[in-house]
Amino acid sequence: MQAEIITIGDEILIGQIVDTNSAFISKALNKIGVSVYQITSVQDDLEHITKALQEAEANADIIIITGGLGPTKDDITKRTICAYFNDTLVQDEAVLANIKHIWKTYVKQPLAKVNIDQALVPSKAQVLMNTHGSAPGMWLEKNGKVFISLPGVPYEMKAIMETHVMPKLRATFQFPYIKHVTLLTYGLGESSLAARIEDWEDNLPDFIKLAYLPGLGRVRLRLSAKSINKNGVEAALEAEVKKVLPLISDIFVGFESDESIEAMLGKQLTALHKTVCTAESCTGGKIAQLFTKNAGASAFFKGSVVSYATSAKIDVLQVPQTLIDKHTVVSAPVAECMAQHALNLFGTDYAIATTGNAGPEKGDSDAEIGTVFIAIATKERVYSEEFSLGNHRTKVVMKAVNKAFEMLQKEILKK
Repeated sequence: MQAEIITIGDEILIGQIVDTNSAFISKALNKIGVSVYQITSVQDDLEHITKALQEAEANADIIIITGGLGPTKDDITKRTICAYFNDTLVQDEAVLANIKHIWKTYVKQPLAKVNIDQALVPSKAQVLMNTHGSAPGMWLEKNGKVFISLPGVPYEMKAIMETHVMPKLRATFQFPYIKHVTLLTYGLGESSLAARIEDWEDNLPDFIKLAYLPGLGRVRLRLSAKSINKNGVEAALEAEVKKVLPLISDIFVGFESDESIEAMLGKQLTALHKTVCTAESCTGGKIAQLFTKNAGASAFFKGSVVSYATSAKIDVLQVPQTLIDKHTVVSAPVAECMAQHALNLFGTDYAIATTGNAGPEKGDSDAEIGTVFIAIATKERVYSEEFSLGNHRTKVVMKAVNKAFEMLQKEILKK
């Protein structure tokens, strides 16, 4: 079974916003065995939207549209869908009641006609209630195909997908069982990793596919299996994982489902009742930001010092000037001192510290651009590693972040 996603909005096509909706929808569909055939972005234009709908209907069984459902004149998705289905707009009383509730509770302004008109939906549509906004989702069927129209606001779209669309799709269609297993590796490039596991990959069963998902300093190996036979899928995946693990034991750091490494670390730390803090220089608070983007981070993350300037390392983290004079600010002793003082400052079980030259200039150190020292401190010891991470500023920073997560993961696994 195949799906097509159509995103509507000039703001996507001019690069004003990034289309994250398609990624979320694709991932949700893939979990139930639906392959996304194509993703199309079009303007808020009747002709363009109509053409996209026609092509999608020819290609796919499920068509999901996002965007173009707002109250302004340039949001024409509903009118275009109405014309496409030879339908008329009718007022939905439940949607209108929801709009009135939102305006009374949150907006506290007079309800304009353009807002009331958002309660107009095609008469053939099944309404998918949007409890987070005024534009409802809509479900229509034509010639055995399902058309689903969703608001473009990401959190509204996600809520409707999870609450209405996915349960309704499962009730409407019979899907094959699909399962992914993702192995997370650090420290070996994609080509070297592929060469190491080539024989194993060549002998995978036909219904199991392997994908290499490289990142900065890490590679994820995703095994995907799809079949009507659920037990057969799970048994085959388990057997293949057992075969490959001995081949990558030195670089394997854990399994990943849909979670990032920082989310995995957060869960591990929370389960162990352990805490972490950071003292960041060249990474500029990025490690802390990634930790705290996940809900519940306060259970394991206590705080961060972004000591970007040398003076901040001295004044806040109490790194001795004599230590910097002797070893320079980009050095193992300074990184370790930063980690140790952060550990003491926040009273955590682990501390991560970074100091380096991300470029394009060397700053307060003579170390080569791309040189980064990362330290890990615990209550028992402190140690650091030196890395040479290239000469592109963004890549240096993100590689350093990933290396820091890798080092922390290995330290946690020692317990």
